[in-house]
Amino acid sequence: MRDIIIIGSGPAGFTAAIYAARAQLKPLLIASSVEIGGELMNTTEVENFPGFPEGIMGPELMTKLQAQAERFGTEVVYDDVVELELDGPVKRVKLGNGDEHEAAAIIYATGSAYRKLGLAEEEVLSGHGLSWCATCDGFFFREKTIAVIGGGDSAMEEATFLTRFADKVYVIHRRDTLKASKIMQQRAFDNEKIEFIWNAEIAAIHGTSAVTGVTLRDTVTGEERGLDLDGLFVAIGNDPRTHLVHGKLDLTPEGTIAVEGRSSKTSLPGVFAAGDVIDPHYRQAITAAGTGAAAALDAEHYLAALGNENAAEALLETEFVAVN
Repeated sequence: MRDIIIIGSGPAGFTAAIYAARAQLKPLLIASSVEIGGELMNTTEVENFPGFPEGIMGPELMTKLQAQAERFGTEVVYDDVVELELDGPVKRVKLGNGDEHEAAAIIYATGSAYRKLGLAEEEVLSGHGLSWCATCDGFFFREKTIAVIGGGDSAMEEATFLTRFADKVYVIHRRDTLKASKIMQQRAFDNEKIEFIWNAEIAAIHGTSAVTGVTLRDTVTGEERGLDLDGLFVAIGNDPRTHLVHGKLDLTPEGTIAVEGRSSKTSLPGVFAAGDVIDPHYRQAITAAGTGAAAALDAEHYLAALGNENAAEALLETEFVAVN
């Protein structure tokens, strides 16, 4: 029986682990069997995480966060959570290998996944001219020609932001009208650096070590043509990884986990959430880390309020009395 289990190995999860471990809660962090470290593992150079003036590679940053969490006593398990029991005072976590763990508190920090185009080139060129985050990577495209794929608010916001750096920004959309709000559309239409390519989808991405262009397919006629580019940004949405808590925790209209105000408290006592699973707007490593710290502090206060120095043993006693 643990005091706390953290599910997720991105900036939110490992920051929560650092705080929980320093509070002597001896957290167990369930990473993953394959996708350890979150989206930063697919990122090359990170220049906007505080404390690294020369920048740092995404995988190196996650390695450092994990080492810091383990230094203070976090135990990391490399497996996948397949089932959660969150009702009642004792929370249960079942792993793919059949192991089950119990805890008084859970921090759920599984992040989100950017929607992809489904092209084989995405895996090769990710971080090499192909990006899902303008805020993260826009700086690398000064005086370049780039394109944004999408037609919603996020795509318009990314395209407008990227005009600060690029000489030319194409917006590629598979329809002839946008889903974005009128104000976001108008901002993009009014920007002289932005050019729209309507009724088009990406048939292929070109380049070996970096993006050099794309093949566009007309969604009406099926005709194809090439477009030279220095970079490509995919802005067709992202999905919070909340499948394990559907029907267990309250969700927002955006599909993220609902929390109380600026806290990490979910709809169930003893269950806290952090990172992209509660954030449909910012989705940055540093904001995820901040909510991870908040979740650990909220969990610490929750455990202290149980009124026993060993919260786990207190809850086991409570459950034993309830059953008998």
